[in-house]
Amino acid sequence: MSEKNPGHGAAPEVSLPPEVKVLQDVTPPFFPDGGSGMTILVEWPPAHPGLPPHRHSGPSFGYVIEGAVRFELEGEPERVVEAGGTFWEPGGDVIHYQDGNALPDAHTKFVVTMVCAPGQPMLRLVDEKELKDRAHLRAPRPSAG
Repeated sequence: MSEKNPGHGAAPEVSLPPEVKVLQDVTPPFFPDGGSGMTILVEWPPAHPGLPPHRHSGPSFGYVIEGAVRFELEGEPERVVEAGGTFWEPGGDVIHYQDGNALPDAHTKFVVTMVCAPGQPMLRLVDEKELKDRAHLRAPRPSAG
């Protein structure tokens, strides 16, 4: 058995049985003591645009149960995450532009587990002035047609 994270408590790695499938394995940014966690279930009707641009105070990890999510973070091109797919974001200063239903004729359902920074709200909307000031950080938009 190999060790995972040697030098950090050096806990032995556990072999998972074949019935357990790892969906995502990421290293989130450092998170201070005193934070909290929240898991939410989101169910968007067909073509729902999702939340307006916002930030999360800490990292978020998502799994699409059914449908497809149009997902876009600042500095990354928008992408569609289909059922069975995962997404994550680091939180903090990064703007989360889109989390809407990418399907015009079907519901989309996804679960998100968010880690909240101590003393900060889990989610904060971004105002129009800041969106304009940071427009140069947004990846190019897909062309229509």
